[in-house]
Amino acid sequence: MRIALIQIASPAAEPPAERCDRAAELVAEAARGGADLVVLPELWSVGYFAFDSYAGGAEPADGPTVARLGALARELGIHLHGGSHVERLPDGGLRNTAVLLGPDGRVLHRYSKIHIFGYGSREAQLLCPGEGVSVAPSPFGPITSTTCYDLRFPALWSRLTELGARLVTVPAAWPAARLAHWRLFTTTRAVEQQVLLIACNAVGEQDGVRLGGHSRVVDPWGEVLVEAGDAEGVSYCDVDPDVVPAVRREFPVLDDRVPAYPELRPGATTPQESA
Repeated sequence: MRIALIQIASPAAEPPAERCDRAAELVAEAARGGADLVVLPELWSVGYFAFDSYAGGAEPADGPTVARLGALARELGIHLHGGSHVERLPDGGLRNTAVLLGPDGRVLHRYSKIHIFGYGSREAQLLCPGEGVSVAPSPFGPITSTTCYDLRFPALWSRLTELGARLVTVPAAWPAARLAHWRLFTTTRAVEQQVLLIACNAVGEQDGVRLGGHSRVVDPWGEVLVEAGDAEGVSYCDVDPDVVPAVRREFPVLDDRVPAYPELRPGATTPQESA
């Protein structure tokens, strides 16, 4: 399969409609480049750090942005991960929701970000966390999504592989200041869970915060198959998705995972207590 990662900036001065047009052009470019799966970053349409715009830019689950992306996927005959958007719930609440669209334009998978971010961010004040995870079938193997901050929570990733995930997309708006963490966690989760990890990060500056870019694809051995720079554009990666079952057969670490660890027996001592 050929994967295309689209890095896009979300400058405050740019109207969202114009940004959607630019994103559509980049998606079309990726399709012309032979991509089977195209991935966009987190909250690219409104801009992750444009917190005052969340409410005004929110849409229902299958609102205009998802509809346009679905039509684009159908027109181009590709799988399109639309990054994430601010979803407005029926009760008026807001969520950070990612969607994967198939070549027929339909939503194949939907995920609302569970771990909402609070450090230097108003996301935790404005958005409701998602309530569950799932895995969807695809021609490339069972696929799922997490979003940005979710990279820091390994239990979530363990649950995804328990559900059968082989490919995990990660739309993100990860700051350049913590780029070393981005590289560390994307590699660690790929190796730890033996998945093909497809991470697409935003670029540019939003509200004084520079986004890190360096979108990357990491295989289950931890090999970085592609890593972008910090500019807008499309990066491609060719990979055999069967690398995941092949690695799991060769080095079956997931089979040795203990699902629940026993607590310390009554009367037993910790190393510190016995020292």
